[in-house]
Amino acid sequence: MLKARHASAHTQCPALADDSGLCVPALNGAPGVYSARFSQLHGGPSGDSHNNDLLIQKLTSISDWQAYYVCALAWVEHERDPTPIVVQRFWWGQVQPIAKGNHGFGYDPHFYLPQFGCTAAQLPSEKKNQVSHRALAMQALMHELTGRLQPACG
Repeated sequence: MLKARHASAHTQCPALADDSGLCVPALNGAPGVYSARFSQLHGGPSGDSHNNDLLIQKLTSISDWQAYYVCALAWVEHERDPTPIVVQRFWWGQVQPIAKGNHGFGYDPHFYLPQFGCTAAQLPSEKKNQVSHRALAMQALMHELTGRLQPACG
């Protein structure tokens, strides 16, 4: 919400902001909103490979590797919009120790999707853009925005 309001204040336009990350319940939701800085926050170097290495290291002694991506979107018509739209959607899967796939970024090569039999990084872009946490959140936001449209007076 802060990002959306800040963007709207600086542009004087409606604004959309998002936050997303990978959450692992067995790690109390980590890395969560700190997904992009996970390794750095633990004293390591930055970058996707270091974040993934740390994630796998932390899960080594844990049996439950269930995980989910979460995406939260906030839409404001203006900086002080009293009725912002906020949606949140999830994409469930599990962490796998071996990276597979070349599509995507971040944790995608380690995020296994049992319903598709592949990682997010192996999923074709067209499919990922239909079923990911971001896709689901955007669909929900569009539904909410459409619901706000006023019918024409007649």
